[in-house]
Amino acid sequence: MTNLIIEKLLAKTKRDDLPNFAPGDTVRVHVKIKEGDKERLQAFEGVVISRTRGPQASFTVRKMSFGHGVERIFPISSRVIDKVELLRSSKVRRAKLYYLRNLRGKAARLRDVE
Repeated sequence: MTNLIIEKLLAKTKRDDLPNFAPGDTVRVHVKIKEGDKERLQAFEGVVISRTRGPQASFTVRKMSFGHGVERIFPISSRVIDKVELLRSSKVRRAKLYYLRNLRGKAARLRDVE
C-alpha cells in the first residue's frame, strides 16, 4: 500500500522535459528568480561536475565568475528550474569531477566528444 503511494508521488515529480546530460557536459540552466512581485529568468552556465540519482536526484554545475569558482546544486524536480540546455558534451572517465576545483586555466579544459 505504501509503495503504491510513493510511486504515485514520484511519478508527479518526474521531469521529462530535461535533456539527457552527464558529468562533463556544459549546460545552461534557466532559473526562475523572484524579485518582489516580478519573476524573471536567469541563466547559469557551467560544467556538470556531479549528478545524483533516485527520487531526490540533483546535479551540480560549476562555473568561473570573475576569477572565482561558483558551484550551484539544482534538484531535478525543482520548480525553480525553467529549462536546461545542453551546450557541449565532453569525454570524461569518472562520475564525479571534483578534481576540477583544483585546476586552473587550460588545465581545467575537458576534451570534447567528436
